[in-house]
Amino acid sequence: MSVGVLLLTHEGIGTAIHAVATRLLTRLPLKTAVFEVPFDASIESALPRASAALRTVDDGDGVLILTDLYGATPSNVAAALARLGTPARRVSALSLPMLLRVMNYPEQALDQIPATAAAGARNGVVLDDA
Repeated sequence: MSVGVLLLTHEGIGTAIHAVATRLLTRLPLKTAVFEVPFDASIESALPRASAALRTVDDGDGVLILTDLYGATPSNVAAALARLGTPARRVSALSLPMLLRVMNYPEQALDQIPATAAAGARNGVVLDDA
């Protein structure tokens, strides 16, 4: 078994990042789902469908929930999901480098993989003179 990954984002973001990652890697080594929260949704209205998406990727080792913006509705839905019982960890500031880094370490456990995700995001930022 392995950790599942849920991209829980605003509309358009999770689907796009997932599509590019799948194109680059051909096959994602971790079970991954996307749930995009409509801009006008409340936490209460999004929670049941987000919970269903979370369950599709949980094989018993927990779920890494990657959100786009800390404090926004998708991130708050992720926090609510983590309190429902399935072992879950939330990491915000989803980016393509973050997701690719996570997919390169599919053997990591739920307690290790959030740091890997954060490192992918940090190391994906490059400042140069171009």
